[in-house]
Amino acid sequence: MKLRSAALIAPALVAAVLVVARTDAPALADDGRYSAEIRRTEYGIPHISAKDYGGLGFGYGYAFAQDNLCVLASWVVTLRGERSRYFGPQAKSDDPVRPVANLVSDVYYKSVADSGVVPRLLARRSPQGPSEELRRLVDGYVAGYNRYLERTGVANLPDPTCRGKAWVGPITATDMWNTLLDLSRMVGIAGMKEYVVGKAEAESEGPERRPAAGSNAWALGRRATRDGHGMVLADPHFPWNGIRRFYQVQLTIPGVLDVSGGSLYGTPVVQIGHNATVAWTHTVSHAQRFTLYRLDLVDRASYRVDERTEPMGRQEVQVTLQDGTVVDHTLYTSRYGPVLAAGQSGKVAYALADANADNLRAADEWLAMGRARNLAQLRAAQSTYQGMPFVHTLATDAGGSAYFADTSMVPHVTDAQAERCGKPSPIPGLEEYVLDGSTSACLWGEDRDAVVPGIFGPGGRPRLTRGDYVANSNNTFWMTNPSAPLTGYPLAFGKARTELEPRPRVSLDMIAQRLSGSDRLGAPGFTLETLQATVQGKRNHTFELMRPDLPKLCRDSTLTASGGKRVDVREACRTLLKWNGRASLDGQGAILWREFFERLRRPTKPGEPVFSPWRVPFDPARPLATPRGLKSDDPVVRLALADAVAAFQAGDLSLTLTPGQAQRYQSVPIPGCTEGEGCFDRVRMRGVLGTDGRYPEVDTGSTFMMAVELTPAGPRTRTILTYSLSADPSSPHHTDQTVLFSRGQWVTERFTEAEIAADPKLRTSTVSG
Repeated sequence: MKLRSAALIAPALVAAVLVVARTDAPALADDGRYSAEIRRTEYGIPHISAKDYGGLGFGYGYAFAQDNLCVLASWVVTLRGERSRYFGPQAKSDDPVRPVANLVSDVYYKSVADSGVVPRLLARRSPQGPSEELRRLVDGYVAGYNRYLERTGVANLPDPTCRGKAWVGPITATDMWNTLLDLSRMVGIAGMKEYVVGKAEAESEGPERRPAAGSNAWALGRRATRDGHGMVLADPHFPWNGIRRFYQVQLTIPGVLDVSGGSLYGTPVVQIGHNATVAWTHTVSHAQRFTLYRLDLVDRASYRVDERTEPMGRQEVQVTLQDGTVVDHTLYTSRYGPVLAAGQSGKVAYALADANADNLRAADEWLAMGRARNLAQLRAAQSTYQGMPFVHTLATDAGGSAYFADTSMVPHVTDAQAERCGKPSPIPGLEEYVLDGSTSACLWGEDRDAVVPGIFGPGGRPRLTRGDYVANSNNTFWMTNPSAPLTGYPLAFGKARTELEPRPRVSLDMIAQRLSGSDRLGAPGFTLETLQATVQGKRNHTFELMRPDLPKLCRDSTLTASGGKRVDVREACRTLLKWNGRASLDGQGAILWREFFERLRRPTKPGEPVFSPWRVPFDPARPLATPRGLKSDDPVVRLALADAVAAFQAGDLSLTLTPGQAQRYQSVPIPGCTEGEGCFDRVRMRGVLGTDGRYPEVDTGSTFMMAVELTPAGPRTRTILTYSLSADPSSPHHTDQTVLFSRGQWVTERFTEAEIAADPKLRTSTVSG
């Protein structure tokens, strides 16, 4: 890296920036003005209506800025590669999924901007490029955000997070397109910035240690519901802070679009939601998103393909620091994608090929899904755009069919090709394919029905339509419905006949109990009310599966902890055996179980087999019944209980510590348990239980929960936005829904004109510009 003064930047570069700024100016509506009506119902939820897409975007951008301007303003600094300038190069970035040092973030995002990928995509016609409707929506959103900022002024912003800050200013359409592109790249190249830039630290969380993706989704068909209506449960698990939060909104253009649901910050479309006759949701798919290609180097700047030498592309990136100096960084590219700094030697290097590298189609797909009147039109929207970046889709319509598909972007790598072209990974634990880059025979294949080369087309993807239900909790496609296992798909989509994690297992068990009526919630079959009750049961499935063996573990009154200390476990055993297995706010035993269970899962030394605490191992022929039981006589299990109890004693913590006491978000107690424990509505805290009996603040879990029933009279919907509508701590809607979530309550959605008008707290405003 080289440093030099910012004053030495070439005048031509400044001129180029000015040209970009002018071309980024938002296009106005046909009549030269934007106009929208914003109606806010309980909890500040905005219902935005306009006569055209430009006006709709304007109203949305304005309303969002009122609630969350600081979050998007910070993200724009990130996308422009300017975090080092304002916050210092060593501070962590504001990426809520995988934060890296600001300098690493800036080098990566500057390289994206300098690559010209967004202008190239904008030059394409739909569906490869954005539709005219989406372009107007984006332009309007930018104008609405900027209009609010202009009216309010940076110095007068209500949110102290960014009030008066030099890094706050107008945004451009390019910022929005970069936001959409980065969302598509989130689980690919954007999640490996440090490996591209060359600043991966040994102590950093490697790819193999990334937090497990979370989300739950059910689509219930006419045979699973009491009244024969289609129903959807949406329960995405995304970060609770930053740009990946959901915003609740209704978007309406009379006679054209009327969709309500959750929209990720900085995106102008509803990603999870419903209209009058269709409802849908998503879960993160574990299919492949990218492959690595091993390059046979000729020298440091060239490599061989088919015995011919190809030069690497060279990209010089400049990042300005707080003191005005400029850091120069050199990146290299190949025909496959960026060349990783990681894994290089004098003979080989590795390039990253991301299926979402040039994907701006997702927003158009969501927009078209919002206009769909039935499942056939929703499927047609997905086949037209093929833009879902990394998620399954589960949906239903008023006809009561339940639909599942993995329409996400998956590199076209057949099993035979993966075996023929496979190479060792340069990064330990990275499970993505590594292919031979020295021959074009290992390039991704092509399907005739694929909208772009190199991905699997719609015809070859996992898909299932049922009259009863489809469900997914981030398991692979094969147990979407146990009565109809899906098999025979390329391994790029994930493996079949593999062990289900506890959360997918409890999900399927919850459905089975409701359909049989064995869950004590009344007659079999789902109603909107029993759907709500089912998903808030707070069941800890590992406890349920292991509890029969606890009495045997507890036969001895004392056990030996690490270091040889003898620990009295009688009170702990009484607490666990008395606990009902629910991670509710008052669940006495829930935290003790977690601390015990996590010690069963502690990492082993390299080369050692992973310890399994299950007494009955997994059997592919019985995927819903195995594994189960606890190896109560195993020394590892006995040590884990002793160590857990010793830790409570050392901190003088009560063994009956509850989730309500140990888990908080913005000072609000939060129920639930962790991914590994098998809680349907999981939570995550980045850190261990403190001596004060508290975990670090909850940062991931259920986000925008939606239960919707599509009746002949229209949708009946209950929602809860767990962290509330606004990230602004001064807003009345900063934690109001969080309090409801803590209490197990929901919001009754207002979708129709009559429902909206009937709200006694309705506030209406018209915005224009």
